[in-house]
Amino acid sequence: MSITGLEHVLILAEDIEQSRDFYTVVGLRAGERPPLEFPGYWMYAGLTPCLHIADRAAYCAHASRLGLGVPAGPPGPGRVDHIAFTASDYEAVRDRLDRSGVTAKHNSVPDAGLLQLFIEDPNGVRVEINVRGSQT
Repeated sequence: MSITGLEHVLILAEDIEQSRDFYTVVGLRAGERPPLEFPGYWMYAGLTPCLHIADRAAYCAHASRLGLGVPAGPPGPGRVDHIAFTASDYEAVRDRLDRSGVTAKHNSVPDAGLLQLFIEDPNGVRVEINVRGSQT
């Protein structure tokens, strides 16, 4: 058996609508979601449901019923530092973030033809957006 890809990332949120709206600004879209035992959203990049947003309290109760622990502690970077997405138009992403009041840190990796934006979601999760093949 071998791993063939990354399925998704789950974000635990106090306010799932605020998180959904934030990731819509980033460039994902809310889409179809099966009837799970806790409220939330599946956010799609193209046709792929790559980011799941779950109500923290309801998800923790569900996980507990399954015998799964959920790490406690403050939101934000911790065991996982960030999640990263690929984008195709640096200027468009930067402009959309700016218009929405989302402050981004900018980084350039000239030898790799890579531009990066780093932002923080409403839950304190660090998000990296990479645009390859860009002029720096």
